[in-house]
Amino acid sequence: MNFSSKLIEEAVHAFASLPGIGRKTALRLVLHLVKQPPEMTQQLAGALVKMRRDIRECEQCHNISDDKRCAICANPHRDQRLVCVVEGIRDVMAIEDTGQYRGLYHILGGVISPIEGVGPADLNVDSLIQRVQAGGVKEVIMAISPTIEGETTIFYLSKKLRDSGVQVSTIARGISFGGDLEYADELTLGRSIVARVPYKGMSE
Repeated sequence: MNFSSKLIEEAVHAFASLPGIGRKTALRLVLHLVKQPPEMTQQLAGALVKMRRDIRECEQCHNISDDKRCAICANPHRDQRLVCVVEGIRDVMAIEDTGQYRGLYHILGGVISPIEGVGPADLNVDSLIQRVQAGGVKEVIMAISPTIEGETTIFYLSKKLRDSGVQVSTIARGISFGGDLEYADELTLGRSIVARVPYKGMSE
C-alpha cells in the first residue's frame, strides 16, 4: 500500500495496530477523518486520551470504572448477596445485556491454564475469597466459559470456597461446551443465568 503522505501512513499504521482492524479499514477511517472538520478529530483524540488517563479498576470487582467502585458495585439496588464470577470485562457486558441478572460481579482476569503459564496467583482469586469471607455473600455464580480451562478454574474456586458456607452454582449449560460466553446470544445466556444449578464438582 503506497501513501502520498507520511502523515496518512503513520495514522493508518496507528489504527491498524488495533485488534480487528486491517490496513484497508484503517485507511478508510483515516480518510474519513481527513474529510471531517478538525474539531471532530480533536474531540476523538481528546476522548481517547482522557479515557486512558482516567480509567481505573473497580476496587471491589475489578471491572473498568470511572471511580473507586464501578457503577454496578455502587448501585444500591443491586443484590449484594449474589456475586457472579466471570473471566473478563466483556463477559460482564454480555450478561448485563440479557437484563436477567441484578447481582454483583467479580472479574477473574482469565482462567487457570497451566499450558499458557496462568495459575491462580495470576488471577483475582484472593480478592474473591476476601469478599466472601467479609460476609454478606450468599451465592457465588460461576459464569465461566465451558472449556477445559474454565472447568478447571470452577473446580479450583469451588474448593477454595467449600468451607465458606456460601452456595456455589454454575450457569445452566445452554452454553455449548467449548464455547465462549461473550459470543452466546442474549436469550440463551439470560436463561443460563436464571436456570443456574448448584455446582457439584468435576468428579460427581
